[in-house]
Amino acid sequence: MTIQENHLANGLTVVTDRMETVETVSMGVWVDVGTRDEDPGVNGVSHLLEHMAFKGTERRDAFTIAAEIEAVGGHLNAYTSRENTAYYAKVLKDDLPLAVDLIGDILQHSIMDDEELSREQAVILQEIHQARDTPDDIVFDHFQETAFPDQALGRPVLGQPEVVKGMSAKSIRAYMDRHYSAEKMVVAAAGNLDHDVFTRLVEETFTTLPAFEENAREPGRYCGGNFRETRDLEQVHVVFGAEGIAFDDQGFYAASVLSTILGGGMSSRLFQEIREKRGLVYTIYSFLSCYKDCGIFGIYAGTGAEEAHGLLSLVLDEIEKAQDQIIEEELERARAQIKASILMSLESTSARCEQLARQMIVFGRPISTVEVVQRIDAADNTSVKDVAQQIFAGRPTIAAIGPVDGLCDYDVLSARLSK
Repeated sequence: MTIQENHLANGLTVVTDRMETVETVSMGVWVDVGTRDEDPGVNGVSHLLEHMAFKGTERRDAFTIAAEIEAVGGHLNAYTSRENTAYYAKVLKDDLPLAVDLIGDILQHSIMDDEELSREQAVILQEIHQARDTPDDIVFDHFQETAFPDQALGRPVLGQPEVVKGMSAKSIRAYMDRHYSAEKMVVAAAGNLDHDVFTRLVEETFTTLPAFEENAREPGRYCGGNFRETRDLEQVHVVFGAEGIAFDDQGFYAASVLSTILGGGMSSRLFQEIREKRGLVYTIYSFLSCYKDCGIFGIYAGTGAEEAHGLLSLVLDEIEKAQDQIIEEELERARAQIKASILMSLESTSARCEQLARQMIVFGRPISTVEVVQRIDAADNTSVKDVAQQIFAGRPTIAAIGPVDGLCDYDVLSARLSK
């Protein structure tokens, strides 16, 4: 594995990871902008822009974009998150110039046709409605909004229907011009490639990016709270959580180990106690959502109306136990799970490419696998218990959809955590 990086004169960061034993290359552009950079009046513009980038450029219509990448057996895609937007491709090594040209084209020369915009707005409205009809999906949006109310970090990535419908091509282009400067982009690639050749391709292709504008990002302010929506469903879908930590927090790896111990698999405490021993849920797991300046720790469960009565109380039991005692055997198992997941993912060019880009955006440098493993191994008994006490010391967040009447009272749960 050979990682190299360059910072081009126009402000672009280029980083590569050479893998000589594969025949493919994954490459993409990660832009340091997402939902949390949107004003309320354009909530969803990052996601809509991501869709519109594929709908035609000065040189290619939407069909040609799709046909050219598929003609070489490659694939081209994108996604939007709360802090980043990514455009990426995977191709055979000889087709890397095409991938660079395609992504460079859609990010610099998209025409934002009004007819295409109208169609894509309709598509996204269907996506929003589908999410709202899927309780185990939309409950996470309510959880995020309850944890970070009245701020960009709490708004949905897909946006609000009335806002998405009202966006014009001019407003999308203005947003792109304001946020898609070279200084906010990382061009990453992993696979069988030559770094210098790739860097020249990028330098020759990305020549018309907008000038940099300073756009202050609203800091995340965790608040917590209680959201419950009664629906006529067979299950209660509930997410329970508390304030987490940022990506660069020294307790990040201890928190990752804590999440794995609590709800990171079939041997985890929550799965064993609540599903295996008591049969109260079909699904239960924990997760750690981290951002540049803050984060949130959450636990999702799907349960029946009758089984919901003692669910959250049992979850709190396991949280309290984790603050007091971590068994060495489960600590070792959790560290092994995390390390294996990371190391196995590195067999994929796509995973390596994305990891490089994220590291450059968050930390400003690539982080070696050796360093990551060392940090995971340093998450010991004391640090995991300490981070558990830190995370669950404040006001909790609950979001629930379904027959919610049987769920434990919010103030009761909050009082238990504040002891």
